[in-house]
Amino acid sequence: MAKKEQTKPPRKVFIVDDHPVFRDGLVRIAAAIPGVVICGEADNAVEAFNAITKLNPDLILMDINLPGKSGLELLQDVHATNPELPVLVISMHDEHLYAERVLRAGGRGYIMKQAGPDKMREAISKVLNGQVYASEKTAAAILDALSRPRSATSTSVLSKLTDRELEILRLIGQGKDTHEISDSLHISTKTVDTHRSHLREKLGVKGNTELIHYAVRWVGEHV
Repeated sequence: MAKKEQTKPPRKVFIVDDHPVFRDGLVRIAAAIPGVVICGEADNAVEAFNAITKLNPDLILMDINLPGKSGLELLQDVHATNPELPVLVISMHDEHLYAERVLRAGGRGYIMKQAGPDKMREAISKVLNGQVYASEKTAAAILDALSRPRSATSTSVLSKLTDRELEILRLIGQGKDTHEISDSLHISTKTVDTHRSHLREKLGVKGNTELIHYAVRWVGEHV
């Protein structure tokens, strides 16, 4: 009598994104992959972290921009408690800004929201199978950086910024004022002002006008 073939248990995916329409799209894309089921969803980092510890997913798909605590902070929390749990970050922001930070923080991949469903499914499948996903451009940039000799001048001032400070610098460079940044990140205006102060100190600029000029120039060059 032939042995009954054992079926593999489904791979569980948890999705974190605060835009319901895009989150629904991710659910359909991921659920269409054979052997994948969606075990849960969340629209903020706190809710997501609590659910993830209970549901034990095989993969987390998350955005960077989340209300309150950012996706990068959530990634760091997840990696600290369960370093083997793979995280694929899906973001609207240019990979030049965040891909390397995501990988250094323990993420297993980075893909932009502008990528089509086929690329999304490819990224999800690769990370689920233990691989790292990054675009050819990002992979080439990281390899190029690793191949260059380190020097005192090669360490970017921006590398000293926290993830939240980098995020706020980007928003300043896009012309957002304190109240708009506060609304966008769901943090108080006082917190935004504190981050602005830290940015001025770390970037060596004097006053908000000089900080705005720096941010606009940086966004124009890199985003």
